[in-house]
Amino acid sequence: MKNICVIGSLNMDLVVNVDAMPKPGQTIIGSNFKEVPGGKGANQAVAMARLNGNVSMIGKVGEDGFGQTLINSLKNDKVDTTYIQTTKGSTGVALITVDKNAQNSIVVSPGANFEVKEEDIDNNIKAIENSDIVVLQLETPLNTIKYALNKAKELNKYTILNPAPAVKLDDEIIKNVDLLTPNETELEIISGVSIETEEDIQKAAQIMIEKGVKELIVTLGSKGSLYINKEKSMFKKAYKVEAVDTTAAGDSYTGALAVALSQDKGIEDAMDFASKVGALSVLKEGAQSSLPTLEDVKNFRG
Repeated sequence: MKNICVIGSLNMDLVVNVDAMPKPGQTIIGSNFKEVPGGKGANQAVAMARLNGNVSMIGKVGEDGFGQTLINSLKNDKVDTTYIQTTKGSTGVALITVDKNAQNSIVVSPGANFEVKEEDIDNNIKAIENSDIVVLQLETPLNTIKYALNKAKELNKYTILNPAPAVKLDDEIIKNVDLLTPNETELEIISGVSIETEEDIQKAAQIMIEKGVKELIVTLGSKGSLYINKEKSMFKKAYKVEAVDTTAAGDSYTGALAVALSQDKGIEDAMDFASKVGALSVLKEGAQSSLPTLEDVKNFRG
């Protein structure tokens, strides 16, 4: 099995359940407040570890209580935390509201995540050197992401970018991505193509491929996912489940893909495996608290 390095964010998710999302200026009463370890980078690392992936993580937390809690949580899931540093200031926090239809609204205060600099990549380069697959998201500074992708390609690593939360991306970032894993909204933002149909998705994907991305898997929520490269495309239908909370569904999918690819599975098998993991993740509340184990996946009858 190949090794995976995740470069990304660690947040403490502060989650509250509501019947419906508040309108501007409205105060509502929520319920079931929870503190749940999260952050897209950490979520993906935990997803990989619970699926028996060999994973290390580069990131930063603050000096507050949340920081050590997040590191301990990763250790409990057997993520290698050697390359996670503590910096002055606050740990990243995400304020998450989940409605009765399992849809969520999220506001992130990056904190220490935005202190991950280029020199931190150099200082922790062993994590990349010792890995075969490098996975990133967009909750750390774009300059650092660009630098890390460039270093990963210099070291001949396979790179996966989950472009969330979506922003316009520098071509220097795009050209160093082997596998891009956006949802429809993210693909629309990074490609500049308005997406309403599958034809629009194909058009947007080809723009990314022309800029250097080798292949894409576009997640389509409850509909499924679509694989696209220069020569072909392939649709994978989603497993039908009754969603409780969609938080971290995308993270679980990307994490599962990385593990499947680290085991040299073909893309169709990797997508099927990731679809099962994504379906299982929406059956529980929270981010890391919802991520399934490999045993859960083996027992899944979707």
